[in-house]
Amino acid sequence: MYAIVEIAGQQFKVAKDQKVFVHRLQDKEGSKITFDNVLLLDDGKITLGAPAIEGAAVTAKILKHLKGDKVIVFKKKRRKGYKVKNGHRQSLSEIQIESIVASGAKKAPAKKVEAKKTEAKKATPAPTVKAEAKKKVAPKAVAKKAPAKATKADDLKKIEGIGPKIAELFVTAGIDTFAKLAKAPQKDLKAILEAAGSRYASKNPGSWPKQAKMAAGGKWDELKKWQDETKGGIEK
Repeated sequence: MYAIVEIAGQQFKVAKDQKVFVHRLQDKEGSKITFDNVLLLDDGKITLGAPAIEGAAVTAKILKHLKGDKVIVFKKKRRKGYKVKNGHRQSLSEIQIESIVASGAKKAPAKKVEAKKTEAKKATPAPTVKAEAKKKVAPKAVAKKAPAKATKADDLKKIEGIGPKIAELFVTAGIDTFAKLAKAPQKDLKAILEAAGSRYASKNPGSWPKQAKMAAGGKWDELKKWQDETKGGIEK
């Protein structure tokens, strides 16, 4: 008997007592975890999910947390003298499949957070007269600040080293203008890239705030000259 199940965003073909390496799980070592997103099940008869099989589940035990083998990421730009070499080790969890259930499994209680929110709303006391007075004043303050939301996003791809995907990551994180990028700490930019995966973790955002500062000030000629003189947008 085997199943195809989704674990931490990846699909695996698993059988009982099989050991599998998956992306790092949040649970502690030794704990048991159930995966209910079973896409296919073969117990002598193949059952396909649409997309998941109702009632099916795979139970596993987390043996240990570890890091995978080092992967070398090497990038080069022709005729620019630009070479970057980085290493990356993916965080993994080793799990052992303990059981595969074809039906009758209960789904993980995903609505506990919603229930807590509902209880919190019920427990919230009725607003006092002072609170009601503040609510009446609030619309005027909001009306004054409303025009600030109409700020147009800048094209972050004009910064050397930032492509469409990285620009999208920054906009999602609230960094949608040259001015915001110029003020952003390098460690925050690096954290955004690392959170997006190994493909972006190797990027070096060291010069991006400096370039963004020139772009925010409208110094396009100065920015272009700087990008031409530096190697791939990376300062020595």
